[in-house]
Amino acid sequence: MKKSNIIILSIVGILVVIFLWGNGKYNKMVNYDEGVSNAWSQVESQYQRRSDLIPNLVATVKGYATHENTTLTEVVEARAKATQVTVDPTNMTPEKLAEYQAAQTQVGSAIGRLLVSVEAYPDLKANKNFQELQVQLEGTENRIAVQRQNFNDAAKAFNVMIRRFPSVMIANMFGFEKKAYFEAEAGSEKAPEVKF
Repeated sequence: MKKSNIIILSIVGILVVIFLWGNGKYNKMVNYDEGVSNAWSQVESQYQRRSDLIPNLVATVKGYATHENTTLTEVVEARAKATQVTVDPTNMTPEKLAEYQAAQTQVGSAIGRLLVSVEAYPDLKANKNFQELQVQLEGTENRIAVQRQNFNDAAKAFNVMIRRFPSVMIANMFGFEKKAYFEAEAGSEKAPEVKF
């Protein structure tokens, strides 16, 4: 065999190995990217569940607390605003995620104020429908926290993968970019003050 044929075969062999390696890395990045998108859809699903429960909560409270209209209106408006803010998982920026998180925080705050105002209505607190809604909301808030953590875990796995060498070369070549995380709201490091 000629020396030139050996060199050509060696180069072809090296190119095949590089292609197979790069193909495997690319496919793994696609899988992780889809994992982040899936985790995001689970977060949205839980926020949607909370949003779907709000009209029932408001209607139940309305029947008892007729003069709490301001609080009820705030809950409805916060829900409406939150459902208008969407994030595309394929183009998730920290700014869009922060906007989404802020809208959802407003919903949570409005629900919190509503539940505090309910304290003035012992009949409402004892109402079975209201108690069930309250339990469902509490469960939903817990599910949201779990799904947000799952999303952050998926984003971390993806971000670590695309930043490690030699995967970073494939990531840069095909435009894989770092995913944003859910972060704590400003001031959340301080425990809320409870006064009686």
